[in-house]
Amino acid sequence: MKNKQAEMVKRMSDKELLYHLYMSQLLFFLVAAVLAFFLFEGWDDFLILLEWDIQEIFIIGSLVGVAVVVIDLILMKYVPRELMDDGGINEKMFQKRSTLHIIALALLIATVEELLFRGVIQTHFGIWIASFIFAIMHIRYLHKWLLLISVILLSFLLGYLYEWTENLLVTIWAHFIIDVLLALKIRSEYVKKTNGEVSEGYENRDE
Repeated sequence: MKNKQAEMVKRMSDKELLYHLYMSQLLFFLVAAVLAFFLFEGWDDFLILLEWDIQEIFIIGSLVGVAVVVIDLILMKYVPRELMDDGGINEKMFQKRSTLHIIALALLIATVEELLFRGVIQTHFGIWIASFIFAIMHIRYLHKWLLLISVILLSFLLGYLYEWTENLLVTIWAHFIIDVLLALKIRSEYVKKTNGEVSEGYENRDE
């Protein structure tokens, strides 16, 4: 599975990879909408999960999101690279994106996935089922035990955050912070590497 997925990603063009991302998010959104239609008594019962509480959303959500990113950066620094390697999918997805595009993608992913996994699945089937399905959906991590454990723990963390605040907007914001910061890090490293190679090329040409 590992080699197959890595090879598939390498063969995909940038547009194809982006297309698959948008299609997967569209599918998740449609599943969330259909399940919400049947599981909630009315849309008002679903919308009540989205409470505009600035303190909860931007303070608690941001603190949780930043804490997760810090832990992830520590793991990247001290854990062998092969244990944190997802096959290059995230790098290929984000390294050449503009900052605005990364923000838009992170917001889309966070919103759609939280609506489905926390808003619909966890609300009706519990945190264990939601976390298990969330992990399975991130299939690229299944061959990496550390990444798999990380995504399961992240799902439980977001699940407990949702249960504690009873506010889906908090988990959406926390999820967004995690995704956007890590994606911007990937882009930043790519830009530095590219600029370094260009500078080195100029230096070699001048010699």
